[in-house]
Amino acid sequence: MSIPNEIQITPELVAEHGLKPEEYDRILQLIGREPTLTELGIFSAMWNEHCSYKSSKKWLKTLPTAGPRVVQGPGENAGIVDIGEGLVCAFKMESHNHPSYIEPYQGAATGVGGILRDVFTMGARPVAALNALRFGAPDHPRTRHLVSGVVAGIGGYGNSFGVPTVGGEVNFHPRYNGNILVNAMAVGLARADGVFYSEARGVGMPIVYLGSKTGRDGIHGASMASAEFDDNSQEKRPTVQVGDPFSEKLLLEACLELMASGAVIAIQDMGAAGLTCSAVEMGAKGNLGIDLDLDKVPCREDGMSAYEMMLSESQERMLMVLKPELEAQAEAIFRKWDLDFAVIGHTTDTLRFVVKHQGDVMADLPIKELGDEAPEYDRPWVEPVARADVSADEIPAPNDLGEALAKLVGSPDLCSRRWVWEQYDHYIQGNTAQLPGGDAAVIRIDGTSRGLAMTVDVTPRYVEADPFEGGKQAVAECWRNITAVGAEPIAVTDNLNFGNPERPETMGQFVKAVEGIGAACRALDFPVVSGNVSLYNETNGQAILPTPAIGGVGLIADISRMATLAFKAEGEVILLVGGHGTHMGSTAYLREIHGREDGPPPPVDLETERRHGDFVRALIASGRVTACHDISDGGLAVAVAEMAMASGLGARLQIEADRMDAALFGEDQARYVVTAPAGEAAEIVAEAEAAGIPVDSIGAVGGEDLTVAGALTISLVDLTAAHEAWLPSYMDAGE
Repeated sequence: MSIPNEIQITPELVAEHGLKPEEYDRILQLIGREPTLTELGIFSAMWNEHCSYKSSKKWLKTLPTAGPRVVQGPGENAGIVDIGEGLVCAFKMESHNHPSYIEPYQGAATGVGGILRDVFTMGARPVAALNALRFGAPDHPRTRHLVSGVVAGIGGYGNSFGVPTVGGEVNFHPRYNGNILVNAMAVGLARADGVFYSEARGVGMPIVYLGSKTGRDGIHGASMASAEFDDNSQEKRPTVQVGDPFSEKLLLEACLELMASGAVIAIQDMGAAGLTCSAVEMGAKGNLGIDLDLDKVPCREDGMSAYEMMLSESQERMLMVLKPELEAQAEAIFRKWDLDFAVIGHTTDTLRFVVKHQGDVMADLPIKELGDEAPEYDRPWVEPVARADVSADEIPAPNDLGEALAKLVGSPDLCSRRWVWEQYDHYIQGNTAQLPGGDAAVIRIDGTSRGLAMTVDVTPRYVEADPFEGGKQAVAECWRNITAVGAEPIAVTDNLNFGNPERPETMGQFVKAVEGIGAACRALDFPVVSGNVSLYNETNGQAILPTPAIGGVGLIADISRMATLAFKAEGEVILLVGGHGTHMGSTAYLREIHGREDGPPPPVDLETERRHGDFVRALIASGRVTACHDISDGGLAVAVAEMAMASGLGARLQIEADRMDAALFGEDQARYVVTAPAGEAAEIVAEAEAAGIPVDSIGAVGGEDLTVAGALTISLVDLTAAHEAWLPSYMDAGE
């Protein structure tokens, strides 16, 4: 069999495949000849930013990835942590940004489908999903359409598949006008002795294609995710995959049943770059070659070429290496679930990736070099410019602090997300213990008294202002939210969304943010076990805000001791842990009330974060506090307002401060609001003082208003109306 010359490879064709001239020269050196079109497509898929991490790998290696609970760190489909009692938790977060901007429903839906496959490929049953969504300015002509489509896509896929969507973030900013972010996270549970990996083992083992048929949807999806947008981005609609959650549910059950049979040697889902990436990764990890016969691939469209089959990103597909003696049993399982099962190749000892189609060899490439020899760049970068501080003296105090608070809780970034999460099924599977809207979602670990807490966090305006401090703060905020429900933070996954890494200023943001993330993860014993990098998030040279989203998981030893943010009873004492606010730079207050987005973010003292968080977690475990909420966007006043609105109980505060607006709306870090019965509060304050932790009694729960003596009084009814109104009104206005 010969390698046919399908088409002449021109510089223009190389550029269309996202490869630079020097990268193409490297390909010529590696294989010693001109590649076929199929081979060019394979290199394009394996060497693009989305699959190779060629701009970020150098810096990702600096992150802490080990810990006493870590079973599997980065490099597999999902990270794995030991949660005791013979169980492990698998979790990961990934982006589907570009597809969701082009076709919001399917882009978001297949983002959910892809991350669910990453989790159950490890042998874990998905038990929860979360998401982090960033949209453009509310008045941008596409924003409302994108919000509607993305939320519907997430709900449509997750609800139909049967996984509760329990938490996430939704934010708006003009910098996302041309490039929204859709980051999806999934969490699953497995037996510790039932984890599966993607490394192929054994020569002559059958390679089996499982799941749905291959079509032309999604071709060049990974390459498209590694390129900037321009005014013609809508023309890329054919590169968006189409999902079928019902097929994915069948695939889940079939895969878990097949794993239990003992037939599986290795498994890899067909995600970015489809059959190409999954086959190459399985073989390369096992130091084996792979021979594929594309004539055996189940296709749903006639006349598909080798190029199209290798680059298709059709959904709900898996690739496995199976024990040959159990092949018939494996096929019977998949036929029972009405899914395709086809032996399409075998492992070899040649270290070659050979693809055959209709009697011809369409690709014959060195398999290790496809991954290991991908370019790894040390991109030039510049230190981000430090911002001048913002003095409280130059910010005029508002005439009506109550009006300012109402405006904050009713703003696009701080308003209720009920309109979003009510479209998601958050009760399915019956283990959801804490609904969306709190600090962290909590699910009960079935059959136990324990719980898993999970959250996704980042404050992009902080990262824009100071990437190092912003990176630290994203991790610290995640750690605080898990702590605030009473859970022990275990590990994180990340989704690093940035602009074009070929711009030194953008690369500088990335480098410093990763350094900040690493510093916080080390200080808080919060290792990174999985993640995703999404670069080139910009349109016509305008980059998104740097958005390194951090997804965290924590363990609650006794779910009956879980904390929630809602006030519980009249007369309970409100305690402030961590001191009064003073920091005004880069705050929500500064932006929403004064129309400014300047100043540095609040600094993050990681030692203080650790001490304050450990203290709060111990209080919750002891059962002595009745409610807990961390202080973040909007400061103390917004935190107390959220606790009041969640409960229907008001609050009476006594605060002494030189600048009341700074005390109420400052976003200083490492702070929490907790409540306790009057008899416990004094003892807690005394214990804190002995431990060197600032804890102040600032008021009591009760009444129908939120009152700060001498500063503001606003009814809970008015606050709640402002909080609940913005998002439904905004979405209804488009009908």
